[in-house]
Amino acid sequence: VWSVHNWMCVVCCLQVFGVDGVNFSVHVENQTRVRDAMSRRHHRVYQLYSRTSGKHVQVIGRKISARGEDGDRYAQLVVEADTFGSQVRIRGKETNYYLCMNRRGKLVGKKASNRSADCVFIEKVLENNYTALMSARYTGWYVGFTKRGRPRRGPHTLPNQQDVHFMKRFPPGEQPDLTPFRFTTVSKRSKRVRAARPR
Repeated sequence: VWSVHNWMCVVCCLQVFGVDGVNFSVHVENQTRVRDAMSRRHHRVYQLYSRTSGKHVQVIGRKISARGEDGDRYAQLVVEADTFGSQVRIRGKETNYYLCMNRRGKLVGKKASNRSADCVFIEKVLENNYTALMSARYTGWYVGFTKRGRPRRGPHTLPNQQDVHFMKRFPPGEQPDLTPFRFTTVSKRSKRVRAARPR
């Protein structure tokens, strides 16, 4: 028969677990929304290949399209990540204009001096390994293009549509130098030898 003391210990433990049971995914999501002024900004240069148009996203001043060929100067994008999570700002390397989405859901280019929240997107890696870019300001609105490379308005997009699926590609000649990974095998015998060695 349990005493009152035992029951009190169980109740206290349950209360502690209830308080300490922090949902880490919620913490990550909250930190993703916060601009990080402390960390160093990460800049990457790549092309965004549109699954529907079969071409690359271009930032030609205020005009946005997905008609760029591989290596096109307007298709080279500088991606700036300056938050804890996956918030990014995408700038045309050639024009210095940012890819933005206005309140009507239209994709437009804005000058580099403009620090508008319209130009912040959340990168989402989908189950099919494509990347989708959702507006950080207008939740549920995605960057998308038609088969002809014309921008789709944000309210007419969904994450499961091919129109919003992109593949990141390095510009020609800028592929990283990938050294082959060297595997080392550990046999049962070598484990025994290591364990037997005096420290």
